[in-house]
Amino acid sequence: MTETSDLLVRFLLPEAGVRGVHVQLADSWREILSHGGYRPSAMRLLGEACVASALFTGHIKIDGRLSIQLRSGSPLRTLFAECTSAGTLRGIAQVEDGQDAPADLSQLGEGALLAITIENPGLDPREPQRYQSLVSLQGSSLDEAFEDYFRHSEQLPTRLLLAADGDRAAGLLLQKLPGDQGDDDGWARAGALFDTLGRDELLAVAGPELLHRLFHEEHLETMGDKPLRFGCSCSRERVIGMLQSLGEEEARTAAAETGQVDVRCEFCGREYHFPLTEFGVLFAATPASQAAPERLQ
Repeated sequence: MTETSDLLVRFLLPEAGVRGVHVQLADSWREILSHGGYRPSAMRLLGEACVASALFTGHIKIDGRLSIQLRSGSPLRTLFAECTSAGTLRGIAQVEDGQDAPADLSQLGEGALLAITIENPGLDPREPQRYQSLVSLQGSSLDEAFEDYFRHSEQLPTRLLLAADGDRAAGLLLQKLPGDQGDDDGWARAGALFDTLGRDELLAVAGPELLHRLFHEEHLETMGDKPLRFGCSCSRERVIGMLQSLGEEEARTAAAETGQVDVRCEFCGREYHFPLTEFGVLFAATPASQAAPERLQ
């Protein structure tokens, strides 16, 4: 794998009646890791979630962004990964100090919640269209959970493998085409080839070589690729909107000790500073009727 190979590839196995997406991350994954010191299990889960968010944008029609979020009462409080239609990625894991995420998702405890959220532009840019699906956490790993989700939500056989280490993250998704497309044993053949792939090979071999190695006898057709990169959607305008939603009194309380409100984006590390001298203009601009505040994520 080259040092700059951050790529999403869509492909088709026409005779088998199978479609697929492959994702590999290198530079973008290391950039995400650079903004948080993660222990091994949390790092792996975050990498797998980032890859999954990218895989799903290659599988589902997305005009905005797709995010994966997991919340639990375990030491892994929050896991969040997002990929946009432009190919930008970001992600974060919030873990209790000094602890690691459970290695097995079944250890997340009762009340753990995993969701996929699609946010596409609406007619009003201030009101995007949001669609959210909840994912069962009966499996022990993210790829098992997502396989189960696609089987039940789309009612199509689906295979998914995710992997991540400190340098790379990668994933492969296969799904049977709807209807009677493909020959009678096409899905069985594709599944048998998929089962030969291990996580180490998935991480070590670049996408085009890996797909050729697995599926060249199935007359593999690539359907286009898209470069991926790290990108954060935080902005001064979004932070201002958050402060305005809090209200001037609460913002002044936050600024009392230092004379300004300091906000740091946990995704990219960018810092925003709002001194008390700017509050007159900042809150005078607050609309009388303001929409629900936008989350900084």
